[in-house]
Amino acid sequence: MNGAQTPSAVARIDAPRPAIIPAPASLTTATSGVYLLASGASIVVPAGDADAKKAADHIADLLQRTRGLTLTVREGDARPGDVVFARSQDAEDAYGLSVTSDGARVTAGSFGGFLYGGVSLWQLATQTSDGPAPIAALTIQDAPRFGWRGVMLDSARHYQSVEFIKQFIDWMSLHKLNRFHWHLTDDQAWRMEIKQYPRLTEVGGWRVDAGAGPRADIDPATGKPRLTGGVYTQDQMRDVVAYAAARNITVVPEIDLPGHASAAVHAYPELGVTDVPGTAVGAVPGDWGIYVTLFNTSDETFRFLENVLDETMAIFPSRFIHLGGDEAVKDEWKKSPAVQARMRELGITDENTMQIWFMTQLSNYLKAHGREMIGWDEILEGGQVPDSTVMSWRGVDGAVQAARLGHDTILAPAPMMYLNNIQSPNDGSPGRGDLVTMQGVYDFNPTPDGMTEEQSRHVIGVQANLWVEHLRTEESVVYMFYPRIAALSELAWTPAAGRNWQDFVTRLTPQFARYDRLGIGYARNALDQTKLPPPPQGQRRYDHQMRSCNNSVPLNVFDDAAGPDGTRATFSMDLFNPCWMYDAADLSSGGQMQISVGQVPFNWQILHDIDNVKVRKPATPYGELEIRVDSCEGAPVAVVNLEAASRNNATTVVNATLPAQTGRHNLCLMFTQPGIDPTWVLDWVRLAPAAN
Repeated sequence: MNGAQTPSAVARIDAPRPAIIPAPASLTTATSGVYLLASGASIVVPAGDADAKKAADHIADLLQRTRGLTLTVREGDARPGDVVFARSQDAEDAYGLSVTSDGARVTAGSFGGFLYGGVSLWQLATQTSDGPAPIAALTIQDAPRFGWRGVMLDSARHYQSVEFIKQFIDWMSLHKLNRFHWHLTDDQAWRMEIKQYPRLTEVGGWRVDAGAGPRADIDPATGKPRLTGGVYTQDQMRDVVAYAAARNITVVPEIDLPGHASAAVHAYPELGVTDVPGTAVGAVPGDWGIYVTLFNTSDETFRFLENVLDETMAIFPSRFIHLGGDEAVKDEWKKSPAVQARMRELGITDENTMQIWFMTQLSNYLKAHGREMIGWDEILEGGQVPDSTVMSWRGVDGAVQAARLGHDTILAPAPMMYLNNIQSPNDGSPGRGDLVTMQGVYDFNPTPDGMTEEQSRHVIGVQANLWVEHLRTEESVVYMFYPRIAALSELAWTPAAGRNWQDFVTRLTPQFARYDRLGIGYARNALDQTKLPPPPQGQRRYDHQMRSCNNSVPLNVFDDAAGPDGTRATFSMDLFNPCWMYDAADLSSGGQMQISVGQVPFNWQILHDIDNVKVRKPATPYGELEIRVDSCEGAPVAVVNLEAASRNNATTVVNATLPAQTGRHNLCLMFTQPGIDPTWVLDWVRLAPAAN
């Protein structure tokens, strides 16, 4: 016996309604019939078909780990109750899946098709939790809407382990996503080992994070602040590439240039603009935002970049190499006699056009080696880089412009495809403060209005990005990606006419159960879009449960120092005006307020916008917390000196007494401070009646 149940044995067993994410292009259920997938069954593959066997082995392992079903992969004849993988003429990544009471059959013409057909079968088998898995008889014919179904992970701002990267790729494949865009270089780190230039990682892969906490964390071995960072060796990156390929995922590396170059220029100063005073990079920076450091335009720097690309292409077989091109502030190029001389030599009159020339040289180098360049949508400013693919991040206009010019394009726009934004109005987790809901991701239109049918053909895919400035831990990365990645997968895979939000929501219940089995720490409040009322007076009211005074650039940031128990507070603040409103306070008996306060480094490079940050003049060298009633103007009703709190790198609880007033009032809490860095912030507030 093979352990599978015969059709007569399952005639009275009910099977759950099929719940597959992403929804197949075509799914038809039979009027009757249930297949009971049980331990002892086989996955039968064609003789000598390596693609089918590799996919079958993966699915058998997945069923064992997540459903406790033991299946054998073999060649030969199928028996009742078996799963059959059969070769077909289906297109790349397409598959067919048929289920009858006798068994299941997956047909495909590629490894990706076998894998995705198997993943759909796995989802059907994991809608129940124990014993043999009942699966309703059905027929699926499925193929992806887009060839590029991508996720970008920033490993430059904070390093993630190779083990985590592999786990993340595993989970991507279960959503039929197939492009892992790996952001490996930036101002704050160069993570990718380049053997010809070892200082890129030996020096550029490490930094001291901003803030008093990291500065006070002294490494006994050096007597200096402890460095944070990490490096991916070439062997490790090749291992990741192979691991991803076994899950039908292509790893696309990004080397960001000509901007976001501080780590590289610190490691090799001759790569930067050396003929302008004050441009030297003294250390790998720990601040976020936009730096003015650019690579120079000398022949020697191009030889360096070509050598880097040679080693990159030897590691990553991807057709595409991402070369960034974003946020390249041209101040240094404008001031540099050498760059200006190069521009005159080339007949170029402005720096944006000079960047197009810069990117074109490297794009041509990639083309000469059988590769193609992707760049962020700034590569359309000052002209266009021939034969390049444009990744549109500043809204959708870059994609529309690219398509009109005949470029292929990928939609990855902020804020809707930036999953480092919060996902619920009740979310106080670290990240940027724009609300990007799961439904917002699901409903995004990846073929923007205004495109002709011909231009729409240039949209080759859609991608979600995760920038990790404020996400220090791997757990926070997972929390921000999941479950919104499920909405992304259906957006990228399922035909537009086949997507339905309410139906998708019903399919999330078994999907969340799968996440639990896989150990995915997803955001359980992702569907909670009703703003909860703040806790009642007398209980702690955290900063994200209060109103921001103006909410211009909301952020949720980790404390730069841990408390005595090793945990870090998360502060919700506005970048330009840290100020909070405690609404509807009952002050009829006065008030005794406890306030947990902390300090964070102002580690955001915001160029000239720095002049718009509110800094209120203090009465003492340490700053004060000021509390006002019904307005943020006028005289405060309470002032708290922060001298003691300033000596604590973590949070400190301070106290304020509020005078009695009839009725309920909104309280405005703000800080004074001697300078912009560090910035005082709130953690929580508790208001109780004043003691008699």
